Amino acid sequence: MLQVESAPFVCIAMSPVVTIESLDQEGRGVTHVDGKAVFVEGALPGERVAIETLKRKPSYDVARVVTVEKASASRVTPRCPHFGVCGGCTLQHADPALQIAAKQRALEEALARIGRVRPEMVLPAIDGPAWGYRLRARLSVRHVPKKGGVLVGFHERQSSYVADMRECHVLPPRISDLLPKLRTLIGSLTIRDRLPQIEVAVGERLNSMSAGASSVVYGLVLRVLDMPSVTDEAKLVAFADMHDVELWLQPGGPGTVTPFHPRHATLAYTLPEFDVALPFAPTDFTQVNARVNRVLVRRAIALLAPQPGEHVVDFFCGLGNFTLPIARKGANVIGLDGNAALAKRAETNARHNGLAGRTSFQVANLFAATREMVAALGPLDRALIDPPRDGAVELAKSLPHRNDERAVKRIVYVSCSQATLARDAAVLVHDRGYRLAAAGVVNMFPHTAHVESMAVFEP
Repeated sequence: MLQVESAPFVCIAMSPVVTIESLDQEGRGVTHVDGKAVFVEGALPGERVAIETLKRKPSYDVARVVTVEKASASRVTPRCPHFGVCGGCTLQHADPALQIAAKQRALEEALARIGRVRPEMVLPAIDGPAWGYRLRARLSVRHVPKKGGVLVGFHERQSSYVADMRECHVLPPRISDLLPKLRTLIGSLTIRDRLPQIEVAVGERLNSMSAGASSVVYGLVLRVLDMPSVTDEAKLVAFADMHDVELWLQPGGPGTVTPFHPRHATLAYTLPEFDVALPFAPTDFTQVNARVNRVLVRRAIALLAPQPGEHVVDFFCGLGNFTLPIARKGANVIGLDGNAALAKRAETNARHNGLAGRTSFQVANLFAATREMVAALGPLDRALIDPPRDGAVELAKSLPHRNDERAVKRIVYVSCSQATLARDAAVLVHDRGYRLAAAGVVNMFPHTAHVESMAVFEP
């Protein structure tokens, strides 16, 4: 019998030993007791587990594993000693194959249940390194004298408390090793109670604008409610030099981020297959997993199949992650984004990569898209849609019907929410008349329940 360690909770009631049927979209085991759904933290499909109930709702309960009576063959020992307390990961107890299979199943179930659609082809899952992959992270900072001083890390699971972390295996080893050192550093500052957050941004320092010439840059953005004193500044500079990291300060919103040391700190990431380099600010949105992002872009461009001279639109273009590779294929691309700063940076990136002649960028509220807005873009051959978690339902409603002479030849939709992808797929298929030609998952966040997905629609 396996005893399972987990975060402390208040136990409301004991439940019987149950058999786990599947995983839900949050990585919890799913079972039923007297016909009522029970979501079990720490359980895997096929396991028999003893559980304790944490929360009762009219239509479901939430529970956690106390002991595993019969373990799944896919159960593994979590690598991180903080797993179960830290909320950064939820699936370290499952082997990678099960994680990917569960995410693929969740996508297909969401498409069928919410969208009432099924893909004609299931795309092979995109996967990458399971450890050290997370190049973007937001770490909370709290000065807690009762716990020995400053804590730096992710929040505890289902809690606002900061986990007492000494290491993190999904962060790059260099950043993981810095966690105890950051605790000591911040504890020595006069503003230790006025520094609530550190944002990790790992990128590349470009020796030229060639996508093949770069070195790794480890950046840390310190969110400060008061500016550091002269003594603090000296300690920060010494820390940055000793550990070869670049520091930014953020006294207000994201627009207030400025390099602190060195004064001309820069970050970028590259897509070597397309000879593209994209400089970015440390608080700009970029994918957390650079290696998987490269495969994601490669597949998206292959599925979109832009041809020289075609007119393509990249909705929610951001920094140009897809726009510039599409342009590199010879197509003429319009990039649209609701964030003016990102659209401007994408335009700058296009110039840096010699692609200004085949790209143009506009600021547009795509959450309020209309058919007139889309029509104003002119005839379009293909479209790429990469929205945030809220999806793009109004945009989907605004695209030309498949029987319209203006219908696009192909739509590639990249999503960070299976629920909103399924909802928007229903619009594209049942209202706009497109076929869901293919769909699959992208394991951008190993050991978490979060997943990127990709879908292809054709007339």
